[in-house]
Amino acid sequence: MAAPPFSFVTGLDALLLLMILIWGSNFSIVKVALRDFPEIPFNAMRMLVGTTVFLSAIWLTRDRANPRPPLTRRDWTELFFLGLVGTFLYQLCFVAAVRRTSVGNGSLIIALSPIVISLMSAVVGHERIRPLRWLGVVLALFGVYFVVGHGVDFSGQTLRGDLLMLGGVLCWATYSVASQPILKRHSPLVVIALTFSVGAMSYVLVMTPILTTVAWGSVSAFSWFLMFTSAFLALNVSYWIWYTGLQKLGGSRTSVYSYLTPIVAMVVAAIWIGEPISSNQVAGATAIFAGLLITRFS
Repeated sequence: MAAPPFSFVTGLDALLLLMILIWGSNFSIVKVALRDFPEIPFNAMRMLVGTTVFLSAIWLTRDRANPRPPLTRRDWTELFFLGLVGTFLYQLCFVAAVRRTSVGNGSLIIALSPIVISLMSAVVGHERIRPLRWLGVVLALFGVYFVVGHGVDFSGQTLRGDLLMLGGVLCWATYSVASQPILKRHSPLVVIALTFSVGAMSYVLVMTPILTTVAWGSVSAFSWFLMFTSAFLALNVSYWIWYTGLQKLGGSRTSVYSYLTPIVAMVVAAIWIGEPISSNQVAGATAIFAGLLITRFS
């Protein structure tokens, strides 16, 4: 049988690009919302919205004639671990970091996640990273530096936020690599819905003493709108795309799209917050695209 023709951009590639558009925009969305929406309540509400949507999706897509495979004790152990690392800890670090650092710093650090994921995947034996793909990784990382590195100030004012974002990268990389075995047994929707629900419920329970003291009436309607937008797009839609990519492409080839996050983040910040775009950033964007193509299609 003849091999199918090579498709340069597949439907999954388009979805992954949509995911990056959402995640890049989410930096500015969260930063603006946190102007009058307290950090922990904002995160808790996002997680509750995300959990409601995910569990509803599982319910609506159930098939009584062909029920999903039952979850074993091993499955629940993995789901609990993934929920704590990939939802509870990651979201805690991410939102706290966005408030305490700049869009440039945050997007640069997040763009390191493909390298961390590739290294973890190689160490645990999930994937073999060939030299050509490492070339693409290095080229894209070089581009990331040009996009935001020249304008980033890793000073004492942003150090706490920078370290929180780095912690988020480590959590996300662990989450992405550790989830691949269970994705071979269950669908991306089931895995992401249950891990997210575990992490979200844990977050709300831990933060309940803080949530009971919030003056909810002081939060503007626009910030509530931004919270719902961030929850549905950056959590529900993007998480599902990410897990679908992990299942079909593996960790290193899916995560390489994260290199585009700084480009989107800087463009949106320039339009919305007024941050300028330099010639270095344009040159870096070109290198990022080249590295992405080499890594994705090698």
